[in-house]
Amino acid sequence: MSDSDPHALESRLIGTGVERLALLGKHAEALMAGYARDEVPLEGLSTTALNRLLAARILWRPDEQSGVKLAPKVRELIAEMLADETRRHVNADVAETLELTRTLVQSYREARDAGEYWRQEQLLLRLRQEVDDLNGRFADAIDSLWRRLNSDFGFVSRLGDKIRENERAQKQIVRLLDGLELIDFHELIELVGSDGVLRKLLVSGLQHQLTQHYTSLREVQRRMVELMARFRQQQSRSRLVAGMAGFLREHSGFVPGNYARRGEVPALVNRAAPLIAAGAASLDHHPDTRVLTELLHQLPRPTHRPEPVTAAGAAAPQQDTLVAARQQALKEDVERFYLSVVDRGGEGLSALEFLQEGELAWDEEIWLFQVIAEFQGLPRGEQRAFCLHQQESQASPFNHLRLIHDVSLELRAGA
Repeated sequence: MSDSDPHALESRLIGTGVERLALLGKHAEALMAGYARDEVPLEGLSTTALNRLLAARILWRPDEQSGVKLAPKVRELIAEMLADETRRHVNADVAETLELTRTLVQSYREARDAGEYWRQEQLLLRLRQEVDDLNGRFADAIDSLWRRLNSDFGFVSRLGDKIRENERAQKQIVRLLDGLELIDFHELIELVGSDGVLRKLLVSGLQHQLTQHYTSLREVQRRMVELMARFRQQQSRSRLVAGMAGFLREHSGFVPGNYARRGEVPALVNRAAPLIAAGAASLDHHPDTRVLTELLHQLPRPTHRPEPVTAAGAAAPQQDTLVAARQQALKEDVERFYLSVVDRGGEGLSALEFLQEGELAWDEEIWLFQVIAEFQGLPRGEQRAFCLHQQESQASPFNHLRLIHDVSLELRAGA
């Protein structure tokens, strides 16, 4: 099997990945100790194991004087698996992903045109992975925001820390929105063309995912504003209580007065709106009957103006009746055309010539349509007595539609 064989390359890739994952599992304790500390302890690692970890880019040494540390990607992987928000960095680099997507789409179309089906499937698989990775990065960033809202942002004790955490989260939301705006679906539609698989992957599917991301970001912002307002309310109440406690410590003999018995209430306390007593007429109270009767008599009486009555005019004919009369007149004129053909002894007669000679006020198109419809409505026996010729032409060299210009009618020989 040659090195250019795709299956050999895939087998080699899988073998290398299995070897790297096995190294992670075999030295998991030392790697987690390096994640918790600044450097990886070398006591439990042999020289061979250390060289293999360095060659696999799991560990790296910044310089000869410093110790061995975890590679940045490995540290991010561990932080992702542990949901450690303090060390987790989400990078939604949309521009690089879009540039790679354009390259893969061009390669996919070239493989499709060349009939290289295996290469086409591999490129389509890579496109799906890139789209999934892009959606995953946005989802991880939004999930990171939710975790910070429910941990650091939601349970800080100082207003300054709350404001700084709010600004940090707001800046990350702005970066995510800027990344989402880089995705231009008009460009993607032109890029995929008429390929149904690419259109479903890069247009409809991606648009559905981005809609969910926008909705989640709006919900995060709403939750952030709600928490900030709630914290300010709690902060104001705690300041009021703390201030009152300090005042009582300084004035230990203070006794609050009974404000209900005071004639002059301080403006700070007198904040209640005045009550308006509700009133209703008591019909079962006889002394009030006379008063209610006088009030009813004093109500102004409504004045009714006589409505003018107009004489009934002549009924206008309905629109359906006018249409039916016009249709009947058209039908009678067409029947006279057929009778003229019979009177001529079978000589052919043009429908448009009859229309012009008779000075009939019908549109040419409606007239020809009615002549043809009248012929098609005749019984089979009467249709055989006539011969209908249509003068028609093709609409254009690229359109096979036939246009009828005139109709001539004549009697068949022996009819």
